[in-house]
Order: sequence, then structure tokens, then C-alpha cells
Amino acid sequence: AARLNLEPMPTYPPDRMVDAALRSGPYGEHTEWQLSIDKLKAHPSGIDLGALEPSCPERLQTPNQRIQLAIPEVLADIERFVQDTDVACDHYRLIGRRHVRDNNSWMHNHHRLMKGKPRCQLLMHPDDVAKEGWQSGMVVTIESRVGAIDAELAASDEMMPGVVSLPHGYGHGLSGTRGEVASRHAGVSCNDITDEQFVDQLSGNAAVNGVSVRLSAAAA
Repeated sequence: AARLNLEPMPTYPPDRMVDAALRSGPYGEHTEWQLSIDKLKAHPSGIDLGALEPSCPERLQTPNQRIQLAIPEVLADIERFVQDTDVACDHYRLIGRRHVRDNNSWMHNHHRLMKGKPRCQLLMHPDDVAKEGWQSGMVVTIESRVGAIDAELAASDEMMPGVVSLPHGYGHGLSGTRGEVASRHAGVSCNDITDEQFVDQLSGNAAVNGVSVRLSAAAA
């Protein structure tokens, strides 16, 4: 505000903001509950506001007050997607995944949460592993239009044929990273091969799953 020569807007403590929301909400000053921050503090174990009351139909702004799932544009795009996946090709579709002890990446610097087997592995259906003549534990190169990274391969029947998976949130070995524990489990980042030209055709959003990649055995 000072740089722009403007008067700064007044700030309010969080408890005052919560209090205002409670007082003006559905259980606030105009109701029998008279909820406020002081009333909540006086009941540290919580306040029973009774059974939940449905309100969804009244909030839906559709003609029949029902959620519209079979939108023509979506149905048409599903057909395009099916045709696209039915085309025989020599590439794989790369998807991400998360681990319960990772929470993206911010738990990677905690020793107890990083113990155990390596997690930054490329999962691949066993039939695809056999087709390529590979085996779990070897290192493969994952290459997209924009770059290439190497990762350890692991066969998994949880994967669909033609799909490979690399976990989200790794790549801690880059210069400038400070996570001592995380750097010992550096892994590789799928962001390095995410193609900025690959977008969801229906919404126009960047598509970070389903990226087309080619795989090869990494050079020794």
C-alpha cells in the first residue's frame, strides 16, 4: 500500500473474522442458537446443533434441481477419448500417484516417514514388462516431447496395460534444495517431462496425467 501511495485496508484478527461468520451464519444471532466465538469457547467439547438438514435441491440452479452429469459436450469427449486410447501405438500413458506417507512432498524430509522400500519407482503392468523383455529393479528412461528422466522399474498388476505411473513430488536432488533427508531419497520429478502443449481438449486445462511417453532401457 505504501509503495502504491494507497491507504492500507484495516486488518482484523482471525477470531473476530470467525466470530462475524458465526453470528451472521445459519446458527447465528437471528436464530435460537445465538452462535458466537465466545459461546464456542464456553463449550470446548462442541455444541450439538441437531440433525443435518438437506439443502442441496434448493441450491441447485438447474431446471429440474438435479445435478446434470450427462452433458452432451462431456459425452462427446468421452467418445473421442475412447477412440484415442484404442489406437495402437508404441508409447505409454504416464500418470502420477501419491503415497499415504508422502502427502505430495512436504513429508519427504522426515526420517521416520521416509524409511522402508524406495517409492520413486515407475510402476508398469507385468504384461508390458514382459513384452519389453525387462524386469523389476532395472532402470528405464522415460522420454516425452520435452525431456527425459530415469527411474527404477517395478512391475505392478495395479496398473492397466499401456499405462505407467511415477509418484508426484520427487526430484529433490536439484541444486539449491535444502532437505537433508529428502535429498537422500531424491528420486526424479515427473514435472520435467510434463508437456505444456498437452491440454484437456474439453476444458483447456493443462493435462498432467496421461502424458504420452516412450520407454527404453537406460544406458549403463
